[in-house]
Amino acid sequence: MDKTKMDLIQHLGELRKRCIITLSTFMASLIVALIFVKDIQQYLVKDLNGKLALLGPGDILWIYMMIAAIIAIAATIPVAAFQIWQFIKPALTKNEQKMTLAYIPGLFFLFLIGIAFGYFVLFPLVLSFLMDLAGDQFETFFTVEKYFKFMLNLTLPFGILFEMPAVIMFLTRLGIVNPQRLVKGRKVSYFVLIVISVLITPPDFISDILVIVPLLLLYEISITLSKIVFRKRICIETATVSN
Repeated sequence: MDKTKMDLIQHLGELRKRCIITLSTFMASLIVALIFVKDIQQYLVKDLNGKLALLGPGDILWIYMMIAAIIAIAATIPVAAFQIWQFIKPALTKNEQKMTLAYIPGLFFLFLIGIAFGYFVLFPLVLSFLMDLAGDQFETFFTVEKYFKFMLNLTLPFGILFEMPAVIMFLTRLGIVNPQRLVKGRKVSYFVLIVISVLITPPDFISDILVIVPLLLLYEISITLSKIVFRKRICIETATVSN
């Protein structure tokens, strides 16, 4: 067997190992989350007037699994990021290893911040707006499935999208992207973010605006952070060449 095939087998074996560790972490986190999921579900509906209706026995199971899965994903993010770092570590210099490792906590906290923004800021605003729109003309009646699907659609995407600055910084540090590309691709990126915003929000103009504005701000913040990281990277590379 030649060296190329041996290297490929080693890489696939290493990738398999990292995937198994990540999946095991997710499953362990899911089990722990399921133990406390009932208390978490009660907390999420504590401010809701009245009780949620069940249209079928499987609805509550679906909700419990979704809540537990989101918690498990949040707990798995730093582990998954570390496993990715471990996989690409041999291809990085010692300085790059230290710099990229520092982004892992940021990914975790940005995910939590995004979830918190969606739940504590966006979700109450959109729900209140839609309730006011209905007024006294309709009898308000929430089912478990509809209520939590609505909540998840307004919170989970932000947990993922709020990681944009850290991901952009990470890719800039590796030299995969640079601020110039991000600026040139601003129009296309804006269009993609607007499409995403429309898809994940209820079909009303106010909800779309409440989602679009933070996402566009996140992109601009990402460009600014990319410029900072890019300048530092250039300075380090210049100093290395000079030495």
